[in-house]
Amino acid sequence: MIQYGMSIEIELKAWVDDSNGLKTRIDSLACFSGSFEKGDAYWHSVAPVPLPPSGVRIREAMYIDVAGRVTRHTWVTYKVKEVREGIEVNDEHEFEVSDKAAFEGLLRRFGLEPGVTKHKQGWAWQYAGITVELALVAGLGWFVELEILTDTGNEDIVADARTRLLTLLQQLGIPEEKIESRYYTEMLQALPLR
Repeated sequence: MIQYGMSIEIELKAWVDDSNGLKTRIDSLACFSGSFEKGDAYWHSVAPVPLPPSGVRIREAMYIDVAGRVTRHTWVTYKVKEVREGIEVNDEHEFEVSDKAAFEGLLRRFGLEPGVTKHKQGWAWQYAGITVELALVAGLGWFVELEILTDTGNEDIVADARTRLLTLLQQLGIPEEKIESRYYTEMLQALPLR
């Protein structure tokens, strides 16, 4: 989802065994938005700098909409991450930069260095206020991601969003046991070095 500023993202991700079958099920339920390719680099402090534990993410993204129009963006994101009952509730701040190299230079001057990277590609849909992505995450495999954006993380909003996300997951035929509560960065860092 592309947005500027701050929002609370409430999301879940689940492992996918049959990506082609799931893509067909999602197509039958949701409105196709387009395809994407996203490359993320997570920058972390090498000195005591007040940063969220997740660091700063620089995302280079390419989107192809249903009409075949290609757009490219470089997004900077920092967020305070939290997992509540297997569902991520993240206080996210995001903005676009026009010069990635210049911004990376600024991060280096502030004492940050790049860490883990993530690459994913796939397709996106919209369904009843939920963004649905079917994505291949390099080194990990296929996942379905379901996300609702709100302007507050209060418990009633989160509980309602959780119910909506789990209901859609069930409609897609994915058991709750497939939900992955670890962050992608945790899973990527745990991979053996090649």
